[in-house]
Amino acid sequence: MAAPSESDDNWWRGAVIYQVYPRSFQDTDGDGMGDLRGVTRRLPHIASLGVDAIWLSPFFTSPQADMGYDVSDYCDVDPMFGTLDDFDEMMAEAHRLGLKVIIDQVISHTSDRHPWFMESRSSRTNAKADWYVWADPKPDGTAPNNWLSIFGGPGWEWDGVRRQYYLHNFLSSQPDLNFHNPEVQEAVLATVRFWLDRGVDGFRLDTANFYFHDRLLRDNPPLVPDPDATSRDAPEVNPYGMQNHLYDKTQPENIDFLRRFRALLDEYGGRATVGEIGDGSRSLQTVAAYTSGGDKLHMCYTFDLLGPEFTARHIRRCVESFQATVADGWVCWAFSNHDVMRHVSRFALREADRARVAKLAISLLATLRGTICLYQGEELGLPEAELAFEELRDPYGIRFWPAFAGRDGCRTPMVWGSELKNAGFSDGVPWLPVREGHQTLAVDAQDGVEGSVLEHYRDTLEFRRRRPALVDGDMAFLGTNQDILVFTREKDGDRLLFVFNLTPEPQTFQLPATLVAEPLPMPGFAPPFADNAITLAALDVFCGRLR
Repeated sequence: MAAPSESDDNWWRGAVIYQVYPRSFQDTDGDGMGDLRGVTRRLPHIASLGVDAIWLSPFFTSPQADMGYDVSDYCDVDPMFGTLDDFDEMMAEAHRLGLKVIIDQVISHTSDRHPWFMESRSSRTNAKADWYVWADPKPDGTAPNNWLSIFGGPGWEWDGVRRQYYLHNFLSSQPDLNFHNPEVQEAVLATVRFWLDRGVDGFRLDTANFYFHDRLLRDNPPLVPDPDATSRDAPEVNPYGMQNHLYDKTQPENIDFLRRFRALLDEYGGRATVGEIGDGSRSLQTVAAYTSGGDKLHMCYTFDLLGPEFTARHIRRCVESFQATVADGWVCWAFSNHDVMRHVSRFALREADRARVAKLAISLLATLRGTICLYQGEELGLPEAELAFEELRDPYGIRFWPAFAGRDGCRTPMVWGSELKNAGFSDGVPWLPVREGHQTLAVDAQDGVEGSVLEHYRDTLEFRRRRPALVDGDMAFLGTNQDILVFTREKDGDRLLFVFNLTPEPQTFQLPATLVAEPLPMPGFAPPFADNAITLAALDVFCGRLR
């Protein structure tokens, strides 16, 4: 793989990032949990895909109430994942293989076991009393306002020691830091510097628009549904989606903090940030604010493509909305991650179509303008795992069961060997079960097999890497009254045409007379082309070079 040059500060622009969920990637000590040594062991597989970087979900010291997104020590490795030495060895091997390393930075909140919070809650007069968001109750003892937790219920928890409420946007064991306090910002940035000094190449910023809250603690108004919205903050079963979140997140003060974060990274050179933005119908406006000017985040991703819709209309609407809204920023596109149902299960209308959908999805993702992110296991075409209630570990799913099963179905162990115990993930009892339907799709069952989803990923990412127009070239859509997606990518005179049929029915597309195309078959797809007409099968794509 041709890795970006170490001196190329823009390596992230158009890069392919592979997300590793360490807890489910590879267990090396038999405790049923993946670990950093397991990540190191499997880095050659990741490198073989042709990606540029890995994103590691949290591995920091944590009580694991939210699977590591509740941090109790930002500057150490949780023993279940290993040691700092294990992290350094993983970093060295990743860099040897030409892979950048991005780590999760979960700084909007901590664990309630973090020493900062333990001191803060001890009294109203201690040195860290104002490090978290504390507020007095209303006269009747109820919460200070109507803010809700994404994980269900009020966003406030009563503390008997201080006799005040504290804010938590997620679990009650995840209290929100008070970023209005300059000392908090300094402490957070010091933890970032710790990892920069260890050589990490970037940070994925969890809930990057949640850092600040409204000082006046004003109530959120009801949400007026937007029929044109392309993104949702929560499933329909969650009342969180009934509010217009004007005051509990996305506050203007966040801009200055992101500038401070960027200035710190710029001291080191060649480091990058990707922010997670969950802001409902305002998500793209927030991305524009956070990525414009070259002095804040390098790029962001939203939930626009992480929903159930896989149609030409939806894809075009999402991309064009981004292009119209974000003038000089950059986006990171993804179809799956650790928080949503795997896209093969979301998009495939029939089980028989899953492999075809998996291939078409990566072919589409690889041709969009932006950086792209892959989630472990999607290169195998893994579907969502179905779990019984007693198998769930995700507090979100447990809270909203049975209307919403949570996120465990996309977090089950990576499958390496089709005939091995637990598919080669662990010699012990895995923290989540390995389903038989996953084991048959294991890496060793697809590696080197022509036509497999795994080989299709490798071929498609190679196709993308060889064509600069796909990495950071311009993108423009062609109008059509058909249910197909037609667009061009262009750079330095090289102009490529793509025609995607995302439907389960065949389609024929007649190129406009003004266009002259020479077929350039993409891996796995070569629809008939004659007399400027393209005959697309169901779930098919045409690629051509325009003259």
